Amino acid sequence: MDTVQECQEYIEAIAPEHRPLFDRVSGLILEAFPQASPVLSYGMPTYRVGKRRLHVGAWQHGVSIYGWGKDRDGGFTSRHPALVSGKATIRLRSQDAAAVTDDELRDLIRAALEA
Repeated sequence: MDTVQECQEYIEAIAPEHRPLFDRVSGLILEAFPQASPVLSYGMPTYRVGKRRLHVGAWQHGVSIYGWGKDRDGGFTSRHPALVSGKATIRLRSQDAAAVTDDELRDLIRAALEA
């Protein structure tokens, strides 16, 4: 099985209550970087643009975003410090997602994935 197929299976297995949030983040990534088709890496969907990587995983309360550098978050962590969980990890609970705009997520995505 290849990582693209495994990635699709991972996405299809996301709990229904968190799938809209995952789809929102994934859609914003693909809107900004259409060439970044997800593959499974470190056990979760990973979007690759050149040498940059952004991992988006589902967990029991929502979606986590990994792999952005401390200086490559587009100001996201200063605006939402409560969502930071560990080094280069954002834990976005489904119930907290409404407080985060698409523009804020786009800024994070662009900062993380642009060369």
